[in-house]
Amino acid sequence: MITEKLLEVLKQDGVVAIATLGQDGPHMVNTWNSYIRISADGRLLIPAGYMHRTEANISFNPEVLITLGSSKVHGLHGPGAGFLIKGKAAFITSGPDFDLLKSKFEWLRATVAVTPDSITQTW
Repeated sequence: MITEKLLEVLKQDGVVAIATLGQDGPHMVNTWNSYIRISADGRLLIPAGYMHRTEANISFNPEVLITLGSSKVHGLHGPGAGFLIKGKAAFITSGPDFDLLKSKFEWLRATVAVTPDSITQTW
C-alpha cells in the first residue's frame, strides 16, 4: 500500500496535517514529512512531542485523516504530489516502534502508529 511515490514525498520538506475527531469536534495538528517513518508492516510511525488533544481524540475515535505532499515530487499532472491517508491510529509509549523513533527524536513522548485503510494520491 506504501508506494514509491509516497516514500519519495516523505523524503522531502513538507507539512503533514493530521485530522482527528473527538468529543469536542474535529481537531488538526501538523508535523513534517521527514519525521514519518514506515514500519516493516506498512504502518506510519509519527513522533509526538505534544499532541495531547490528538491523543485524547484517538482514544475516543481511532480514525484519522492525514494529508501530505511536496512540490518537489512529480505528481499526477505535473509538479507536486500529494496524498490522502485514511486509517486508524494508536499512541504507543513503549516497545520497538517507540524506541525506533525515540532514537531519532529525543524530544518525543509517544509514537503515533497509523494503520492505513486507504492511501490515495490526490495530485
